[in-house]
Amino acid sequence: MKFFLATLFASAVSSIAVDRLIPGAQIIPESDTRALLRVGGHHDKYHDRRTITIRPSRNDTDDVSRDFLWGIKHANHGGRLLLKKGEKYVIGRKLDLTFLDDIEVQLDGELKFTDDVSYWQENNFYYDFQKSITFWRWGGKDIKIFGTGLLNGNGQRWYNEFAGQEILDPDNEYYRPILFLTENATRISVEGITQLNSPCWTNFFIQSKDVSFDDVYIHAFSTNKSALPKNSDGFDSLNVDGLTVTNTRVDVGDDCFSPKPNTTNIFVQNLLCNNTHGVSMGSIGQYPGVMDIIEHAYIENVTLLNGQNGARLKAWAGQDVGYGRINNITYKNIRIENTDAPVVLDQCYFDIEAAECAQYPSQVNVTNILFENISGTSSGKNGKVVADLVCSPNAVCSDIQLKNINLTSPAGSPPEIICEGVQGDIGVECQASAD
Repeated sequence: MKFFLATLFASAVSSIAVDRLIPGAQIIPESDTRALLRVGGHHDKYHDRRTITIRPSRNDTDDVSRDFLWGIKHANHGGRLLLKKGEKYVIGRKLDLTFLDDIEVQLDGELKFTDDVSYWQENNFYYDFQKSITFWRWGGKDIKIFGTGLLNGNGQRWYNEFAGQEILDPDNEYYRPILFLTENATRISVEGITQLNSPCWTNFFIQSKDVSFDDVYIHAFSTNKSALPKNSDGFDSLNVDGLTVTNTRVDVGDDCFSPKPNTTNIFVQNLLCNNTHGVSMGSIGQYPGVMDIIEHAYIENVTLLNGQNGARLKAWAGQDVGYGRINNITYKNIRIENTDAPVVLDQCYFDIEAAECAQYPSQVNVTNILFENISGTSSGKNGKVVADLVCSPNAVCSDIQLKNINLTSPAGSPPEIICEGVQGDIGVECQASAD
């Protein structure tokens, strides 16, 4: 009798497990090593887990958003969603993934968003900060995304249609989705994947803690020379404590790494930036009456090639802006080549005329900044100037040090370092701006 009841119970459990499957999906137990090997879900580096697979898309219009959400829910609480190598998974509907708890996503295939502009502009997650929108949002705790696959923002149509417009234009209503966004996430890591052609910023972390990226390649390019990617930053953040980026390459045409207001405890190591606006702290101080901070950042072993800026600090000036501080920032062992402005402290952001900046200077304090072992060449666009540090008369600008600066300019020698409004000795000879 006991045997009969046990058999009946096992049969019922099996039936429930099968009944909850959707077409093309599979649930593989952690203990089934052979099945995990067969689908590519067994790793030496990661412990085996209950693994979920879903059907791939048949073509670029075959939306598997519902399948993906099903897979995420069934992998949640200790499992793994596997997106197989050689397969494409098209996402055409917005997804709220802020319920996650102890989940892995193994991305070995391609996750690709549709370029249905009218749908995404009506159906998205909106954030007031710089009028940001996203396809989806990830939140919860203990989230790991890893693999050798591709997260594809399918940005070309967005590039074409946004050409000639500006993200910070108050009249702009052409909002473009961010490729990857976290909100209220704790301990989220991304490793090994490629992020391609985001319509706008590539990564944006909001109200999150302990975010890490390792061995990631971020690329944005256009097939239309008159419509290049714009605002395709590699990394942006808002209200984040603990942001780590290591062993990563970025080629996007805008900021390589750019933590924004209230980001603290930042660590960057072994980062390569090509064709970018540099590794920037900020911008901050944009919104009236709001205090912003960026604090405790250590950036080392960074290579910056063929860019607009190298190591940069940026804060807003003008009427109706905010205030705050950029404090305890170290740039160390930075190699810069063919870059317009290798070292910059800009307190007249964003495109503020000199007269307005003088009348309404920035109220962001800049303190305890170290630039050490900075070497390479400028592009010569700014003549012989290789470092431009101009502080606001309305803010504290102190304890700024330059050590072992070996920057040259093809425009001639000796190279020039501009410093204005900096309190105290900066460690190198500098001169006032000619403006």
